[in-house]
Amino acid sequence: MTRTSVVISQGQSKNPVKRKLEEDIVAALQDHTEIDLIVVPHLYDLVSDSDGMAAIKQIPGHMIVCSWLFERPLHWVLDRNGIHGHTGTVLLTVDDDDKEEEEPEDEKETVIQSRSIPDRNIYCLDLKASTKPREFAEEIKRIHDETNAEQVTLDEVIAAGATPNGTQRFEAGKGRRWYPVIDYSRCTNCMECIDFCLFGVYGVDRIDTILVEQPDNCRKGCPACSRVCPENAIMFPQHKTPAIAGSNDAAASLKIDLSQLFGAPTDGKSAIDVAAAERDEQLQLAGREAVGMGVGIPKRQSPDESKENKPKDKLDSLVDQLDELDL
Repeated sequence: MTRTSVVISQGQSKNPVKRKLEEDIVAALQDHTEIDLIVVPHLYDLVSDSDGMAAIKQIPGHMIVCSWLFERPLHWVLDRNGIHGHTGTVLLTVDDDDKEEEEPEDEKETVIQSRSIPDRNIYCLDLKASTKPREFAEEIKRIHDETNAEQVTLDEVIAAGATPNGTQRFEAGKGRRWYPVIDYSRCTNCMECIDFCLFGVYGVDRIDTILVEQPDNCRKGCPACSRVCPENAIMFPQHKTPAIAGSNDAAASLKIDLSQLFGAPTDGKSAIDVAAAERDEQLQLAGREAVGMGVGIPKRQSPDESKENKPKDKLDSLVDQLDELDL
């Protein structure tokens, strides 16, 4: 029997508008006899051995995942929990009509290039893309028809969670979490994050590839390591700034929050200065000594480096253009 598995990841809050959209999508799909539904708490908050994550791991083929996360962090949250696959093309996306095309960068060897990826697609649907459940249902049915993936039902995986209509639901676990998510399609395994973080969050696997080893050691609200990553490969999906939360927008890929260039106070600080200050704040809150720029700051970004002798990059040129506007 040809079937498709759809995962609905609920929002962290009990916002009635969000919860209604989630439930309306479930209702719109329940009469589709070739779709299996799994409703789980927010995927970012689930631990790897939770019942909800275990059910998702049992999905053998293509899957569609609806969540309130951007596509990129959602894909890599699943990946860090052992749920691997190629990113499927989704047509229902957050409005990005004003998004500029990114210029191709020099090819670098990334972690993902050394991996063997299963021959299946994971379709990440951002629930921020529409307020109409019908549009999500139509996109899910489109993907189902396109893939025509043969998958078994999940009724026998965890029968205790199943309701009479075949939809499985799982309850929340530990509550809200905060930890970095690594995009291995960008990560070059440079290890700058493990040198910078002083809370034991990062580690390496058996082949010396960087990983988030102790996610719950991360200091809640601190995104400092994402600012020092040279490839913008570290995301904090719950951060209010799209660039750090994992947005695919071209502007969001820059190494600083562009809103700082339009009125927000910067005090002349670079992204590295901000990261060091954020880390010092967390060290002091934990009863430890601040270290400033003395630990884990790559030499290429040293404040002692002469800016006059450095070639201007895209960000320098953008700042120069803004200065010329005399805002």
